[in-house]
Amino acid sequence: MPNAILDPTGRAAADQEAAPSVHAPRPASLAGVRIGLLDNTKHNAMLFLQTVGELLVEKHGAAGVSIVETKQSFSIPVDETIVGRYRDSCDVVITGVGDCGSCSAAAVADGINFERAGLPAAVVLTDAFLTTGRMMAGVQGDPDYEWITTEHPMAALTEEQVRERAAGLLPQVVGMLLGETETAR
Repeated sequence: MPNAILDPTGRAAADQEAAPSVHAPRPASLAGVRIGLLDNTKHNAMLFLQTVGELLVEKHGAAGVSIVETKQSFSIPVDETIVGRYRDSCDVVITGVGDCGSCSAAAVADGINFERAGLPAAVVLTDAFLTTGRMMAGVQGDPDYEWITTEHPMAALTEEQVRERAAGLLPQVVGMLLGETETAR
Protein backbone atom coordinates (compact mmCIF):
# COMPACT_ATOMS: atom_id res chain seq x y z
CA MET A 1 0.00 0.00 0.00
CA PRO A 2 1.52 3.35 -0.97
CA ASN A 3 2.11 5.99 1.66
CA ALA A 4 0.46 9.36 1.21
CA ILE A 5 2.77 12.30 0.59
CA LEU A 6 2.03 15.03 3.07
CA ASP A 7 2.00 18.67 2.09
CA PRO A 8 4.40 20.43 4.50
CA THR A 9 2.54 23.71 4.06
CA GLY A 10 -0.44 22.41 5.98
CA ARG A 11 -2.92 23.66 3.39
CA ALA A 12 -5.22 21.58 1.27
CA ALA A 13 -5.31 22.02 -2.50
CA ALA A 14 -8.89 23.28 -2.25
CA ASP A 15 -7.75 26.06 0.11
CA GLN A 16 -5.12 27.16 -2.37
CA GLU A 17 -7.63 27.41 -5.18
CA ALA A 18 -10.16 29.26 -3.03
CA ALA A 19 -7.80 32.06 -2.00
CA PRO A 20 -7.84 34.79 -4.65
CA SER A 21 -4.97 37.24 -5.00
CA VAL A 22 -6.21 40.42 -3.35
CA HIS A 23 -4.13 43.41 -2.40
CA ALA A 24 -5.34 46.13 -0.09
CA PRO A 25 -5.92 49.62 -1.43
CA ARG A 26 -3.00 51.90 -0.64
CA PRO A 27 -3.23 55.25 1.18
CA ALA A 28 -2.27 58.37 -0.79
CA SER A 29 0.35 59.22 1.84
CA LEU A 30 1.46 58.04 5.26
CA ALA A 31 0.48 61.31 6.95
CA GLY A 32 -1.84 60.49 9.84
CA VAL A 33 -1.67 56.76 9.17
CA ARG A 34 -1.69 54.37 12.12
CA ILE A 35 1.11 51.82 11.93
CA GLY A 36 0.96 48.23 13.10
CA LEU A 37 4.12 46.25 13.79
CA LEU A 38 4.17 42.46 13.96
CA ASP A 39 7.34 41.00 15.46
CA ASN A 40 8.10 37.41 14.51
CA THR A 41 10.36 36.83 17.59
CA LYS A 42 13.57 36.58 15.57
CA HIS A 43 16.58 38.35 17.04
CA ASN A 44 16.67 42.03 15.97
CA ALA A 45 13.21 41.91 14.32
CA MET A 46 11.54 44.06 17.00
CA LEU A 47 14.36 46.63 16.99
CA PHE A 48 14.18 46.84 13.20
CA LEU A 49 10.39 47.24 13.19
CA GLN A 50 10.37 49.82 15.98
CA THR A 51 13.04 51.85 14.21
CA VAL A 52 11.04 51.80 10.98
CA GLY A 53 7.92 52.85 12.91
CA GLU A 54 9.77 55.75 14.53
CA LEU A 55 11.13 56.89 11.16
CA LEU A 56 7.69 56.74 9.54
CA VAL A 57 6.35 59.06 12.26
CA GLU A 58 9.36 61.39 12.13
CA LYS A 59 9.88 61.61 8.37
CA HIS A 60 6.46 60.82 6.86
CA GLY A 61 3.98 62.18 9.40
CA ALA A 62 2.44 58.87 10.40
CA ALA A 63 0.14 59.24 13.40
CA GLY A 64 2.11 56.70 15.38
CA VAL A 65 2.55 53.04 16.06
CA SER A 66 -0.86 51.93 17.25
CA ILE A 67 -0.34 48.21 17.73
CA VAL A 68 2.70 46.03 18.33
CA GLU A 69 2.43 42.31 18.82
CA THR A 70 4.95 39.53 19.05
CA LYS A 71 3.95 36.25 17.48
CA GLN A 72 3.82 33.20 19.70
CA SER A 73 5.80 31.29 17.09
CA PHE A 74 7.81 32.67 14.20
CA SER A 75 6.84 29.73 12.03
CA ILE A 76 3.05 29.96 12.28
CA PRO A 77 1.16 32.51 10.16
CA VAL A 78 -1.20 34.89 11.91
CA ASP A 79 -4.79 33.77 12.34
CA GLU A 80 -8.01 35.71 11.85
CA THR A 81 -8.08 36.81 15.51
CA ILE A 82 -4.72 38.56 15.20
CA VAL A 83 -5.57 40.01 11.79
CA GLY A 84 -8.80 41.35 13.30
CA ARG A 85 -6.92 43.17 16.06
CA TYR A 86 -4.71 44.86 13.48
CA ARG A 87 -7.71 45.71 11.26
CA ASP A 88 -9.31 47.45 14.27
CA SER A 89 -6.16 49.28 15.36
CA CYS A 90 -4.07 50.33 12.38
CA ASP A 91 -4.08 51.33 8.73
CA VAL A 92 -0.86 49.64 7.53
CA VAL A 93 1.31 46.78 8.83
CA ILE A 94 5.04 46.12 8.77
CA THR A 95 6.23 42.64 9.61
CA GLY A 96 9.21 40.31 9.47
CA VAL A 97 12.10 40.00 9.59
CA GLY A 98 12.25 36.74 7.70
CA ASP A 99 15.76 35.58 8.60
CA CYS A 100 15.26 31.79 8.42
CA GLY A 101 13.24 29.45 6.24
CA SER A 102 10.17 28.92 8.36
CA CYS A 103 9.94 32.51 9.61
CA SER A 104 10.31 33.81 6.06
CA ALA A 105 7.51 31.58 4.83
CA ALA A 106 5.26 32.62 7.72
CA ALA A 107 6.07 36.31 7.18
CA VAL A 108 4.95 36.09 3.56
CA ALA A 109 1.74 34.32 4.63
CA ASP A 110 1.21 37.05 7.25
CA GLY A 111 1.58 39.80 4.65
CA ILE A 112 -0.91 38.11 2.34
CA ASN A 113 -3.37 37.63 5.22
CA PHE A 114 -3.16 41.33 6.12
CA GLU A 115 -3.60 42.36 2.48
CA ARG A 116 -6.71 40.20 2.16
CA ALA A 117 -8.07 41.89 5.29
CA GLY A 118 -7.66 45.30 3.64
CA LEU A 119 -4.39 46.30 5.33
CA PRO A 120 -1.43 47.27 3.15
CA ALA A 121 1.54 45.28 4.41
CA ALA A 122 5.28 45.60 4.05
CA VAL A 123 7.07 42.31 4.70
CA VAL A 124 10.86 42.17 5.09
CA LEU A 125 12.87 39.03 4.31
CA THR A 126 16.60 38.46 4.03
CA ASP A 127 17.93 37.48 0.63
CA ALA A 128 18.84 33.95 1.68
CA PHE A 129 15.18 32.96 1.76
CA LEU A 130 13.74 34.32 -1.46
CA THR A 131 12.83 30.85 -2.72
CA THR A 132 11.07 30.03 0.54
CA GLY A 133 9.08 33.24 0.35
CA ARG A 134 8.15 32.66 -3.29
CA MET A 135 7.00 29.12 -2.55
CA MET A 136 4.81 30.31 0.32
CA ALA A 137 3.32 33.07 -1.84
CA GLY A 138 2.34 30.40 -4.36
CA VAL A 139 0.89 28.16 -1.68
CA GLN A 140 -1.15 31.10 -0.41
CA GLY A 141 -2.58 31.60 -3.90
CA ASP A 142 -0.72 34.86 -4.50
CA PRO A 143 2.40 33.86 -6.49
CA ASP A 144 3.14 37.47 -7.48
CA TYR A 145 3.12 38.75 -3.89
CA GLU A 146 6.17 40.91 -3.28
CA TRP A 147 8.16 41.87 -0.22
CA ILE A 148 11.22 43.88 0.71
CA THR A 149 14.51 42.03 0.55
CA THR A 150 17.56 42.82 2.64
CA GLU A 151 20.96 41.24 3.01
CA HIS A 152 21.22 38.13 5.14
CA PRO A 153 21.63 37.86 8.10
CA MET A 154 19.69 40.32 10.22
CA ALA A 155 19.99 38.46 13.52
CA ALA A 156 23.77 38.86 13.75
CA LEU A 157 23.76 42.66 13.38
CA THR A 158 24.56 45.07 16.21
CA GLU A 159 21.93 47.54 17.39
CA GLU A 160 23.57 50.32 15.41
CA GLN A 161 23.67 48.15 12.28
CA VAL A 162 19.99 47.26 12.66
CA ARG A 163 19.06 50.94 12.92
CA GLU A 164 21.18 51.71 9.84
CA ARG A 165 19.49 48.86 7.98
CA ALA A 166 16.05 50.18 8.95
CA ALA A 167 16.93 53.68 7.75
CA GLY A 168 18.32 52.28 4.50
CA LEU A 169 15.20 50.23 3.81
CA LEU A 170 12.78 53.03 4.74
CA PRO A 171 12.22 54.19 1.14
CA GLN A 172 11.28 50.65 0.15
CA VAL A 173 8.92 50.31 3.11
CA VAL A 174 7.24 53.59 2.18
CA GLY A 175 7.05 52.55 -1.46
CA MET A 176 5.53 49.20 -0.56
CA LEU A 177 2.92 50.74 1.74
CA LEU A 178 1.98 53.38 -0.84
CA GLY A 179 2.22 51.06 -3.84
CA GLU A 180 4.85 53.25 -5.47
CA THR A 181 7.75 50.87 -5.85
CA GLU A 182 8.50 48.25 -8.41
CA THR A 183 8.30 45.60 -5.71
CA ALA A 184 4.93 46.85 -4.51
CA ARG A 185 3.04 45.10 -7.33
